Amino acid sequence: MTTTDRSPRPGAGQLGATLAQRVVVADGAMGTMLQEAGMAPGDCPEGLNTASPDMVTGVHLKYVDAGADIITTNTFGGSRIKLAEYGLEPRLAELNAAAVGLARKAAEGAGREVFVAADIGPTGRFIEPVGSLTFDEAYEVFAEQVRAISAAGPDCILIE
Repeated sequence: MTTTDRSPRPGAGQLGATLAQRVVVADGAMGTMLQEAGMAPGDCPEGLNTASPDMVTGVHLKYVDAGADIITTNTFGGSRIKLAEYGLEPRLAELNAAAVGLARKAAEGAGREVFVAADIGPTGRFIEPVGSLTFDEAYEVFAEQVRAISAAGPDCILIE
């Protein structure tokens, strides 16, 4: 699938069917696990998707080994606003796509059905009138990340 192909990946509809049949278990925190795996204080977790992909994949594999049916991508802070804190906003599409790819690799190697949920967290900024971020700006920031994530082919998107 190319990044311009908007068709669902084969089997993406399986998540709904599986949810209708049984309870599924999702993974847990990514950031805490990355810290435990050696992420340095002040590092950008999403930057590790390309700088230390084995570290990120290792976290996914621990959750798969623990029985998770859904693993979430390392994209919680993958919005332009959050990535700008580290000077990484120009790499938004690359870092978000890499995260989906790492989770997909772990899911496909599980030997059982494991789904990939792309994770979207808050911007860290408040919307007007409490903050300076306009609704339209917030919308575009989230839409930009959703486009990048969707192009990479997760099974679903988790908005936290």
